Amino acid sequence: MSRRRHLVEHLTRYRYDAPVEAVYNRGFLRPRETGTQRVLTSELLVRPEPDQLTEHLDYFGNRSTYLETRSPHTEFEVLCRSTVEVDQPLPDLNRLNRHTVGQAARELAEVGDPALLADFGLPSPLVAIGDAVRAYASAVLAPDRPLGDALAALSTGIHHDFEYRTGATSVATTLEELLTLRSGVCQDFAHLAAGCLRSVGLPARYVSGYLETDPPPGGEKLRGADASHAWVSVLTPALGWIDIDPTNAQFTDSRYIVTAWGRDFTDVSPLRGVVYTEADQSELTVEVDVTPLDNP
Repeated sequence: MSRRRHLVEHLTRYRYDAPVEAVYNRGFLRPRETGTQRVLTSELLVRPEPDQLTEHLDYFGNRSTYLETRSPHTEFEVLCRSTVEVDQPLPDLNRLNRHTVGQAARELAEVGDPALLADFGLPSPLVAIGDAVRAYASAVLAPDRPLGDALAALSTGIHHDFEYRTGATSVATTLEELLTLRSGVCQDFAHLAAGCLRSVGLPARYVSGYLETDPPPGGEKLRGADASHAWVSVLTPALGWIDIDPTNAQFTDSRYIVTAWGRDFTDVSPLRGVVYTEADQSELTVEVDVTPLDNP
């Protein structure tokens, strides 16, 4: 797929039934620069205006934003509007298949960066690697299987074996629970793929971002109909990092926009924090729009 430009608008809105005295948030809303993605513009619009807004690059190179608002309010909004250009080719499966899964894991262990192998090769808070994960991985990631075929089989296997169902899981759902439930959302499937890859010695990172979606047949795309998305990136000897989307059973292309990556969701939550209020009820609304622009 050729280069594509996108306008990404991510709106987060909180409403409370009593005034909020102060709110302290940190999150990852701005897309990051990568070898295949350029951020052309990016702006944050916050209401009410924050008393403090700072940004830095975190340990993984993501753009981390800190927001501090101490003026009383009952509604809090954060809008991130960015334009990005993505040129993400599909991987060459023939080159990947020159290694088996076992050969790739051994080569990475011998010549890979020890810090990187530890960051993305070991279990993490939401990617525990138990017997159930190892058993699931062994069915598709056998040591003698060609690497490209194995990665494709992992992606299509998760897509086939699990039902996409919102509300079936939470951010605290473990991989053991997911393997029993057999249903979840993109976050769960990315965690499972990462756990399977790490269990056979292939470093894998959790990727948070967006996916350009198509409108319904014969209709217009609805505002706010898109959502944040998650997939997994695996380190390979021949081609470096390769991104696969088990939710949709495919390798990523130029429709995918990367915001941040880490060990799992806990490293890259879009927005989280602490609120000081006596409100009894609150309402959270998240609206995401990914609009294709004139492609260069």
